[in-house]
This record gives sequence, C-alpha cells and structure tokens, in this order.
Amino acid sequence: MRHTINLAPQLVLFDLDGTLVDSVKDLAAAADQMMLALARVPPGVDCVRDYVGNGIERLVHRCLTGDLAANAPAREFDRALGLFMTLYEQHNATHSTLYPGVIEGLEASASSVPHLGCVTNKSQRFTQPLLDALGLADYFELVVCGDTTAHKKPHPAPLLYAAEFFAVTPSQVLFVGDSANDVQAARAAQMAVVCVNYGYNHGQDIAESKPDAVLQSLVELRALLV
Repeated sequence: MRHTINLAPQLVLFDLDGTLVDSVKDLAAAADQMMLALARVPPGVDCVRDYVGNGIERLVHRCLTGDLAANAPAREFDRALGLFMTLYEQHNATHSTLYPGVIEGLEASASSVPHLGCVTNKSQRFTQPLLDALGLADYFELVVCGDTTAHKKPHPAPLLYAAEFFAVTPSQVLFVGDSANDVQAARAAQMAVVCVNYGYNHGQDIAESKPDAVLQSLVELRALLV
C-alpha cells in the first residue's frame, strides 16, 4: 500500500479485468486467432497484456497497428473486430482466473459497505458470462459495461451512472481499479480511487498515476473501509 486513507463509502465500484480477473490468456487466444485468420503475426500474451484496458475496439486497433494510440484502416478494423468478437465469445472464461485475495476483498467490502457495483469497459455480451463463470455475479447490485453508457472509462460517465443508480454522491463512492484510465475516470467523477499494483496498466507503475492508495491485494480493502 502506498499510503493509508480512511474511507466510509456508501458504494464501492470495482473494475473487472486486471482488478478482479486475470483474463489476458483468453483475450490473447482470441487476438492470436484473429490475426492468424487475417494472415498477420499473432501478438501473443505479453503484447496483449499491454494492449488491454480500454475496451475491445482499442485492443483490436492495437493488435493491428502494434501501437497503443493508432487506428487501423476502417475496413481492416471492421473485419478484424467481427472476427475477434466471435472468437472471444468462444474463449471467454476458459482460462480466466480470479486474482488472489479477490473473494476476501469482496467479502470485506460487502460486510462494510451498503452497495457494491462493477464498472468495466468490457461489453455486456462478455461481462455477465464471465462474472457468472467465476462466481462473482452475486456480489454486485449493478454492473456497468462498456456499452451501458455513451462513453467508456477514462470518461467519468460510467462511474457517474453508477452513483446516480444508487442515489449517492460521488464523494460517497470508492472506485477500485488497476490502471491510469481508472484513476483518470475516478478523478473526473470526483470519486476516491485505489488501485491494485498487479493489473493491466501498459507496463507502467500505477503509483505514477497517484491513486489514493496502491494495494498489493484486495485483502487490504478491509483496513481501508472504516
């Protein structure tokens, strides 16, 4: 933990990929098969680990261009995206696993906080099956997916949507994530944010994004939720 904060939130929101679930093997399997179908070199797990975190569309662009910010030509992208969606549906939850401490962190949060929700950039088509397969669905009263609102994180809209759903103010919300995008979204929504140090952050140290605390495990949430 980078430093200690005292919180008494009414709502804790959790990011999914890289925070609760290590899904990179399934994403990489779909990405590799997509690229092979396009007669392109598959990126492999290590590259895909750096590419994830901004939704499937951005992941596909990154696979096609080898660049975190560039866009592939529209026609190539559309074909690749369709392939990826089909392939990922086949692989979703096959090799995805919970990070150590996730259940303990969720249990601690559920016993301390009135409401829990999940906010992810993953589309609803893939989110609910993943939550169900890994036994996480019953922890959350609300799941905000990448296609729930008009914007994905790092835009604050998904977080503000969740706060409005539970009729709480942003100052009563804690967001738990793993990336600079999560910190940016929470800051824009004027919410407290803590991040785990093991997730998907394009190879950068999450402490550089200055969340309110950095956790080695979600078990550490118990000490924060006072």
